[in-house]
Amino acid sequence: MGKTSAWGAMILIFFWGTCAVRGQDGAPEIPRANPVSLLAALRNQGALDFCGEAVPVNQTDPGDIRERLEKEMLLMLWDRPQVILWMKRARRFFPVIEQQLAARGLPTDLKYVAVVESALRPHVRSAKGATGYWQFLKSTGQKYGLRIDRQIDERRNIHASTRAAADYLTFLYKQFGSWSLAAAAYNMGEEGLKTAMLTQEVTSYYQLYLPLETQRYLFRIIAAKQILSDPRRYGFDLTAQDGYPPVAAEEIKVTLKERLPLRLIAQSAGIHFKRVKDLNPEIRGVTLVPGQYVLRLPPEGVPGFHQRLKINRAAWKATRGEQIYVVREGDNLSAIADRFDVPLPALLLWNRLRPDRPIHPGDRLTIYPPKPKKGG
Repeated sequence: MGKTSAWGAMILIFFWGTCAVRGQDGAPEIPRANPVSLLAALRNQGALDFCGEAVPVNQTDPGDIRERLEKEMLLMLWDRPQVILWMKRARRFFPVIEQQLAARGLPTDLKYVAVVESALRPHVRSAKGATGYWQFLKSTGQKYGLRIDRQIDERRNIHASTRAAADYLTFLYKQFGSWSLAAAAYNMGEEGLKTAMLTQEVTSYYQLYLPLETQRYLFRIIAAKQILSDPRRYGFDLTAQDGYPPVAAEEIKVTLKERLPLRLIAQSAGIHFKRVKDLNPEIRGVTLVPGQYVLRLPPEGVPGFHQRLKINRAAWKATRGEQIYVVREGDNLSAIADRFDVPLPALLLWNRLRPDRPIHPGDRLTIYPPKPKKGG
């Protein structure tokens, strides 16, 4: 890029950062973040802490602690849409998290871990396979009591995953005697942190040389806490009505002796299929296999649910037309789908198969052939 283009880009960025945008039809102006307001937001932070532990940052700090914190503050404040979404989701999920933390006598600041980990979204999955609100790896989630299998992934359940996260963070705090180190271990693993502390003979998170992601990790949590604890100071003036309200739901136990389409659960609760999935994001796929489940349903759908489910299940069994196909030598999924005139994705979905996984002679596939069209 030439000098002229570079200067033009800088001027454009500055103009964008300091101007206001008027919406269509005379909508009110929406102020953009600008360099002046960003700098002002960094000044006079006062004493900072995480879980009651002082953050050693001040104007005369000779190290990089202030710089590391200000970097995360600036990045978050510049991405205002993301912060707004955090605040909106916080109204829905923070009460659940705070209740779990309070029940265990844990610091409420730990709720900001979930904000940094997942932005309070259930289906987030990292490149390493960490999943859900608290970004548990499968092995760690199972260690702390989460059900994670082909049918259910409780890492995506805010109630179950928060209980597991509270237990894990309690364990880490007992291991390291510090919430800052517990947070670092949550990010990089306790063995890795122990090794770094032993090698460097350092016991303070702020003075440890750690993987770059972990060096940023606690500062991101502290920055999120600062902004979400006092949003107006940073230019976010949301009202209670702006937030996403908590979702009303009741838990109900369901015991199945045979596989059942999830849409029958929805019909029996008087809601759409999507609503069942939204209320129960831990359910994987579109069917439930035999077993016991605790489902969350709208309060109005609970009375009489079991009776309606019994009726709907009987009607479905009488008309479902399910077939079991036993895979033969030389079969492949595309050919089987063509043979029964069903979409290949449907065949994969019914049987929880992946297109890159081979099938073998003797495998049993469930198929729902299309109903014959009425002649005319």
